[in-house]
Amino acid sequence: MRSACLSLLLVTACWALPFRQSGFLDFMMEDEPGSGLPESPTQVEETMMFPEGPRCPFRCQCHLRVVQCSDLGLKEVPKDIPDDTTLLDLQNNKITEIKENDFKNLKGLHALILVNNKISSIHAKALNPLTKLQRLYLSKNHLKEMPANMPKSLQELRIHENEITKIKKASFQGMSHVIVMELGSNPLKSAGIDSGAFADLKRVSYIRIADTQITEIPQGLPSSLSELHLDGNKISKVTAESMKGLKQLAKLGLSHNEISLVENGTLVNVPHLREIHLDHNALTVVPPGLPDHKYIQVVYLHVNKIGAVGTEDFCPPGFNTKKAMYSGISLFSNPVPYWEVQPITFRCVFDRSAIQLGNYRKK
Repeated sequence: MRSACLSLLLVTACWALPFRQSGFLDFMMEDEPGSGLPESPTQVEETMMFPEGPRCPFRCQCHLRVVQCSDLGLKEVPKDIPDDTTLLDLQNNKITEIKENDFKNLKGLHALILVNNKISSIHAKALNPLTKLQRLYLSKNHLKEMPANMPKSLQELRIHENEITKIKKASFQGMSHVIVMELGSNPLKSAGIDSGAFADLKRVSYIRIADTQITEIPQGLPSSLSELHLDGNKISKVTAESMKGLKQLAKLGLSHNEISLVENGTLVNVPHLREIHLDHNALTVVPPGLPDHKYIQVVYLHVNKIGAVGTEDFCPPGFNTKKAMYSGISLFSNPVPYWEVQPITFRCVFDRSAIQLGNYRKK
């Protein structure tokens, strides 16, 4: 009798309905009103065709707390972004502004990508909810000023290729966790960078302010810097004062400027410098201080106006005073008569292939 009843129950449960996982109590409540079960096979089919799941903005892709909404022609930040999102990708759209409540529920967001939009304004309170944001990418937009109230948790800020003309002292206030700062390709001038603008960046190791209109190295750069890139500006000289305090600096990029002078004592202030790029400038002599510097290994001096190279321009008189051998020296495209350069000039170079000499062509 028990087997017959069980067989009858299974046949009834399979009658023309899609499979639904049921428990013991579900079978007992099957015929009770308000039990939560569909009243007809049609309702069951609709439930199976459109299951209720985590929300995701229309046309976007959501997976493992990553919301990808790039290249969709969006004109504003979409609604219904899941609250637990950690990475939000909105690059390559047509967003023109960031409103106050666009990110109000995204308290766990770690990375926000807004590259290549048409953003010209960000509401002063728009970034306030993002207390855990670590990476903010705003490059290739139309911003005329630094965003207000950027999260103190930021570790990486990339805001190059905008229309920013000023960096105020309050721009980076309290942002002591920043490690990477990219500010290049903005119409910045030296007068537009406030004194002490970078003072709060206690941990920053990489700053790039390339392809702007600054005429001098910014003052008060953080002592934590290991890389400083100032290529493609209008800097005319490198002073000892501008390098003061940068004892951790390992790489200095000054290519494509108008530098005609590197002051005596400049390299003393950067004792751990490994690499310096001074190509495409207006230098007439090899910068002083190279023979006494213990760690410099790469020096780019090509495309300058250097007319002579002395036997002690790069290497010290003795072999034991320089701890690191040169691995790269470029001198091509200078008006120096290379046949007059003595082989002993490069006695502290690791290998002869590390030296790049070449013909000078007048333009």
